[in-house]
Amino acid sequence: MTADSADPQKRLRVLLVEDDVETLATTLKILEALGHWATGVKSAEAAIARFFDGAFDVVMVDIGLPALSGRDLAERLLRDHRVPVIFVTGEAQPAEAMAGTSWLRKPYAIEQLMDALARSTIASP
Repeated sequence: MTADSADPQKRLRVLLVEDDVETLATTLKILEALGHWATGVKSAEAAIARFFDGAFDVVMVDIGLPALSGRDLAERLLRDHRVPVIFVTGEAQPAEAMAGTSWLRKPYAIEQLMDALARSTIASP
């Protein structure tokens, strides 16, 4: 049995947007350990510069980014590219979520991360 047949989760191309350098590095390592291809940037502006259609299966974004917020980035990506967005934040999930997004509250367990990634690709916009 190969690793792929033992783990039914799809291997994803993930863009991580996180302004905390340690959280960015740790999350990238976790995503790669889970078998995903991941790259990260520290701002919404850098994410916009790095993003192009078809390059990523999902974008994970912190809400509290400097300058352009994670919410603003998500609105733009969903409008222009229709890519699933996972908000990764310490904030509580709002009563009404933005269409095309899911929520992963910090701190989270690896199983919660795996579940959020799986749900985002099923419910992609």
